[in-house]
Amino acid sequence: MPHKGHCLCGQTTIELASTHAEQIVCHCTDCRETSGSAFSTNVLAPKKDVKITGPVKEYNIKVPSGNTVTRVFCGNCGSAITHLSVVFGDAQAIQTGNFAEFAKVPITTELFVKDRWTGVAPIAGAAQVQAMPS
Repeated sequence: MPHKGHCLCGQTTIELASTHAEQIVCHCTDCRETSGSAFSTNVLAPKKDVKITGPVKEYNIKVPSGNTVTRVFCGNCGSAITHLSVVFGDAQAIQTGNFAEFAKVPITTELFVKDRWTGVAPIAGAAQVQAMPS
């Protein structure tokens, strides 16, 4: 089943033509600062299956690997929408907090657990990855 979500103000919508039965939690500093929380929740979706409409802005940041990550957010309310990196190939990371149905989709992987906040326990059954897999 495709997924449809929106930002906080509703002006930016995200449609995923692909289906996703699992999602990823990321504990890296950039994801924490983008989400304003202890981690972010994401899926990797093929770029061809992603449709974003509404006002968006982009912010490019060089990450410790030396790669540039492009963060896309609603140009009105600032909700994080997606981020792109060469490491994702033909996919992009979509922030799943903008989709109601992802509350019921299992988290199968945690990335950058080396940066996990001490008050956040590992998710039972999820793969625990120290940093970004190569």
